Amino acid sequence: MKGRLLWKLLLINIVPVIGVVILVIWLAIDHLAAGYFMALMNKYDVSPTDIHQMFIASIHRYLIWASVAALGLAFALSFLLIRRVLRPLSQMTAIAGTMAAGTFSARVDITSADEIGQLGIAFNQMAASLEKLEKLRKTMVADVAHELRTPLTNLRGYLEGLNDGVIEPSAETFQMLQQESLRLVHLVDDLGQLAKADAARAYLNREALSLAELVGQMLSLYQLRLQDKKISVTTDFPAAADRVVADREKLLLAVRNLLENACNYTPVGGSIEISGQRTDEGIKVLVANSGSGISDADLPYIFERFYRADRSRTRPTGGAGIGLAIVKELIEAHGGRVGADSSQSEARIWFVLPA
Repeated sequence: MKGRLLWKLLLINIVPVIGVVILVIWLAIDHLAAGYFMALMNKYDVSPTDIHQMFIASIHRYLIWASVAALGLAFALSFLLIRRVLRPLSQMTAIAGTMAAGTFSARVDITSADEIGQLGIAFNQMAASLEKLEKLRKTMVADVAHELRTPLTNLRGYLEGLNDGVIEPSAETFQMLQQESLRLVHLVDDLGQLAKADAARAYLNREALSLAELVGQMLSLYQLRLQDKKISVTTDFPAAADRVVADREKLLLAVRNLLENACNYTPVGGSIEISGQRTDEGIKVLVANSGSGISDADLPYIFERFYRADRSRTRPTGGAGIGLAIVKELIEAHGGRVGADSSQSEARIWFVLPA
């Protein structure tokens, strides 16, 4: 009984309340009703001794029976009501056990809008978040294994062929092996960036930064690549939309991934436009690139980890689907948000940082 909240609440509600009511009535009868009865007997010259005792005894007897009935009724009603109130807590205990075992699909039945109901809503939200995280974890493991399998299989096949003498050593073969090795290195680098992005919320070295300067710094690194594809780049950062307070390294990484994404999907001879504007939410940075755009079916998922609209794309053309997920984590760590929209000839990806 000591471990059951139900019994504790019953004892707290019933015993003090009903006990105090009975005691007050008992004392009132002994000191007020009995005295009033004695005064009436004396007024009408009736011997009060025997009748007084009979009156007191009958009142006490009926009071005891009424108290027993009140206690029984109060116990029954309190038991039913308190058990109903505590039912979500019992469900949470049971569901927490299933969650500890790795099952996150169960939810608490919400039957009220009070504090217990709000706790149940928060518990269900937590369970839904944990279920989503578990699905993301399983998907991430499967996607990482898929991304690693292709280059490792290629490396193994060519190395076995070279070792058995089936494949002749040549510059082309070694160049291909080097490319496969670089694919592995790039994937590991992306995973490292993703881990850093996840940890970004824990520590941010905020400082006043110029967005035009950061974008220019990144464009200088991609200059040769942009020239090779004959991609024209225009930037527009007015004075009112240039200054932000953010972590330099993390914001540079976000801009780099957006630029990398734009370079990958901009066709030869295409264009990239990078601009900033001040909104009610803060400073909005937009990266737009010409091309085939993003389909409506893919738009809601492009910021998910390892998501690729075309699963057949290889790393040279489409990457592993981590870049935009990194951008999302880094921007949200700053208290901002990301988004995207598209047309048939242009894809636009943006983020907003608090001003």
